[in-house]
Amino acid sequence: MELICGFIQRAILQGTPLLYGATGEILTEKSGNLNLGIPGIMYIGAISGVVGGFVYQTNAATVVTLWAILIPLICCLAGSLLTSLIYCFLTITLRANQNVTGLAITTFGVGVGNFFGGSLIKIIKSDVPYLSLTKIAKAYKITLPFAEDMGPIGKAIFSYGFMVYLAIIIAVAVSVFLKRTRAGLHLRSVGENPATADAAGINVTRHKYFATSIGGMIAGLGGLFYIMDYSNGIWSNNGFGDRGWLAIAIVIFATWKPLVAIVGSYLFGALYILFNYINVPIQFLPLIQMLPYIVTIVVLVAVSMRKKRENQPPASLGLSYFREER
Repeated sequence: MELICGFIQRAILQGTPLLYGATGEILTEKSGNLNLGIPGIMYIGAISGVVGGFVYQTNAATVVTLWAILIPLICCLAGSLLTSLIYCFLTITLRANQNVTGLAITTFGVGVGNFFGGSLIKIIKSDVPYLSLTKIAKAYKITLPFAEDMGPIGKAIFSYGFMVYLAIIIAVAVSVFLKRTRAGLHLRSVGENPATADAAGINVTRHKYFATSIGGMIAGLGGLFYIMDYSNGIWSNNGFGDRGWLAIAIVIFATWKPLVAIVGSYLFGALYILFNYINVPIQFLPLIQMLPYIVTIVVLVAVSMRKKRENQPPASLGLSYFREER
């Protein structure tokens, strides 16, 4: 039982940054914007939080829990928002190709993160290639006080920092927003047919900016969670791995539904660490590690074959809107 509960805990911790990234990308894609810059935005969100936390931890005589949480959080949101606005300006205002712009944002984000991360490591003159913000991370890892008394099952459900539960709350909120509100209906109409939405008096540009910016900020929180909670406040260059791309894959797996993304993220988190819990010949390990991507391909093929409209991406996804052609 303890082994199973430990596996569930690690799967949830692995899946949480994926859930942030997938939720943010779903909101973005519902407006018709295909943001392949999510991995870079998550990276910038992480390093922005690290810089804010580093400045506070270095200059504060005593680390106060509230400020230890708020300062990195605000810095993360600011960095993610700025990067998302750059993407918006290029793809919505200047109508640049969304695929190329997204890939450029990813490359830019990783470069910026590694530059500032490497600079901070040099500032502290560390003998190891990483930066530690353990005092800040301690604030993010505060768990519910009764979790320890609830046994293995209680630990598997309640023994997490607040950002795990925040990810679920945001995913549910985005789902309600898209399905149950007038603004969500307008946003989905922009993603399906911006010309018709424009003719109906809906401001296409404003809705695209809104969804892409908020979506980028949500994705940036995934980077912050990975550093402050999952990695215990340890920053190392290129340490984020391919989680940003997995988050985009989960969008397809979830068929653009935030509630399904919750399940998909934790499933992918479980598949991501499965090789640590099963004994297979070493030559089969790469195949086990490929499982998240294999599952994505299978789901993509299945969705394409069934051709149900509710499981398809927004009709105008990835296409720039030219009002003059309306």
